[in-house]
Amino acid sequence: MAETTQTSRLRTTLRALRHRNFRLFFAGQLISLIGTWMQNVAQSWLVYRLTGSSALLGMVGFAGQIPVFLIAPVGGLIADRYSRQRIVIATQTSAMLLAFVFSALTLTGSIHVWHIFVLAALLGIVNAFDMPARQAFLVEMVGRDDLINAIALNSSMFNGARIIGPAVAGILVAAIGEGWCFFANGVSYIAVIIGLLLMTVAPTATRVEGSAISHIIEGFRFVAHTGPIRALLLLLGLVSITGMPYAVLMPIFADKIFHSGARGLGILMGFAGLGALMGALTLATRRGVKGLGRWVPIACGVFGASLILFAFSRSFWLAAAGLVPVGFAMMTQMGASNTLIQTMAPDRLRGRVMSVYSMMFMGMAPVGALLAGVVAERFGAPFTVAAGGVIAIAGSILFGLRWPELRPEARQLVLAQQMVAGNPAEEVTAQGEEASESTPRAH
Repeated sequence: MAETTQTSRLRTTLRALRHRNFRLFFAGQLISLIGTWMQNVAQSWLVYRLTGSSALLGMVGFAGQIPVFLIAPVGGLIADRYSRQRIVIATQTSAMLLAFVFSALTLTGSIHVWHIFVLAALLGIVNAFDMPARQAFLVEMVGRDDLINAIALNSSMFNGARIIGPAVAGILVAAIGEGWCFFANGVSYIAVIIGLLLMTVAPTATRVEGSAISHIIEGFRFVAHTGPIRALLLLLGLVSITGMPYAVLMPIFADKIFHSGARGLGILMGFAGLGALMGALTLATRRGVKGLGRWVPIACGVFGASLILFAFSRSFWLAAAGLVPVGFAMMTQMGASNTLIQTMAPDRLRGRVMSVYSMMFMGMAPVGALLAGVVAERFGAPFTVAAGGVIAIAGSILFGLRWPELRPEARQLVLAQQMVAGNPAEEVTAQGEEASESTPRAH
């Protein structure tokens, strides 16, 4: 009986993998993302090794992510107009070429800080087109019924790579230098490109016609006038500015506070990734969005509290263990917000709505990275990370107080899109008044 229950639970957790296209995407992305995390860690360490400056760490983070904020609306419009499969193939190929250039400059000893700024900015431009298209492409791979599970498994894959990539990068950087991490990342893109080319995707008609500007504005207007989506994105943006920059400052913790070098940096990032993987797998076991609305402020508050504890820890392994709840809470908030937003967004606006999601999640992070670098230079990395945790807790409280007013609208949006597992209307009717009360809180 227990075996049957476990098998059923496993099938529920992995149900999106029954789709061939998603299996191809999952396998290719897993390999590619390991390389991406290797490059992220190696790039941070390279900047720190060349400059020893926390401010420059923040500035490189700013250069790499600000293009997402500036260009993602155009990326979202393109994702709604053209084949998302072809867009993702083009962006992944571009990222591969940039990784090989990064590798060549580093391995030949020609790398300078300005090269890192330029390459980071170019990769940011690529991501501005990649993120909205890739997020919106999920529904084409798995359909509506398994979209929630696909989002969670996609996040699981991202964070599984986040455990392996930094650990491998820490070893490689210490042993043979950063250049080979960049080279390995370039090679890893081949897997995802092959997977994308092997997919069979039904052709889709052009989703929007007319003025590009008017359709970009339409996407922003929908987000601005849709209370639940607006609230989720504002909280996500706040956390991206104040809390997420802890990762940018991690080389300082590894070197100056814990004296553990590149290997320690990889371990710290890996522990955060472990927590995030646990959070993503927790989301993957869910069949619907019921209860997710309550998860968001709780996860945000736990994220802030965990950051404060990490900031003031002076034991390496205690700090590493403290990053597990940091990663878990961050992933839970991000994954739950992503799921709820995609569940409420209409198909024709999905790319543009996800471009705003990209702006809030990735696009606001560079502002945070820049501020964190400057503040850390003056007041120290521990103070900066702890301050971000305090602000995240404040944001979670404000969101939690506001959300009950937005529940009815959120519920109606979910029902309208018919994205909840099963038939939402039947579920509410069958379960009566209790379901009627609990379902809105799901959002």
